[in-house]
Amino acid sequence: EVQLVESGGGLVQAGGSLRLSCTASGFSFDDYAIGWFRQAPGKEREGISYINPSDGSTYYDDSVRGRFTISSDNAKTTVYLHMNDLKPDDTAVYYCTSGRSALVREAPMEYAMSAWGKGTLVIVST
Repeated sequence: EVQLVESGGGLVQAGGSLRLSCTASGFSFDDYAIGWFRQAPGKEREGISYINPSDGSTYYDDSVRGRFTISSDNAKTTVYLHMNDLKPDDTAVYYCTSGRSALVREAPMEYAMSAWGKGTLVIVST
């Protein structure tokens, strides 16, 4: 059974930092991309980043590029999202997600990801 368990959300002031973690189990870490979506109140879910742990290749949406960094610890089957210079617009529920690397490379995240965690809430205050 595929499981993705997020942690690390919380309340932070604008300009601050947080690190989200996603621990994966139930599938081969080498064959899948692991990423993050977020959904703010009243807004559509958006894919913001993913990593292919097998080769370290990454993707970032323009909204987070330069501020967020995704990384993986393959021995721990854990992916991290390091979030710096947080803004109130980053307030959202952040979901860890996974999909086969071959599909993720060819299709938008919205179509390529197939498994989801329960989410962790990030609130950025002014």
